[in-house]
Amino acid sequence: MSVELGPMPVERLLARQTIARAYYLGPALVFAFWLFRGWDGAWSAALGVAVVIVNFWLAGAILTISSRISLQAYHAAAVIGFFLRLGLLVGAVYIIAEMVDVDRLAFGISAVISYLTLLVLEAVAVSRRGRESNWTG
Repeated sequence: MSVELGPMPVERLLARQTIARAYYLGPALVFAFWLFRGWDGAWSAALGVAVVIVNFWLAGAILTISSRISLQAYHAAAVIGFFLRLGLLVGAVYIIAEMVDVDRLAFGISAVISYLTLLVLEAVAVSRRGRESNWTG
């Protein structure tokens, strides 16, 4: 027996679509750093992309949960959650760079490039869907 819970929340959908784009961007970054920095650069780049994916997943989860509570909770989660996730991202990058022997250049550059690229790609996709009648489908 299947229970239909309704349509997927927009926040979760956006996070899922952003993460799906990382399946194309991630291997490209890993390959580029493998060419220029070797094996250490490749796995460090993969680790940097993974940290960014977790950050976007966390954003979708926080906003989905807060949207069920109230509009004020949603707004607070959007503002406070951004700074909290940014702090967690910086903290995770720092902890990983200190505890694991990574190529810091590849790790940091891949995290920044993947974060900004995924953010821009999702903003462009949302703005294009905004002109249509049903952009969540």
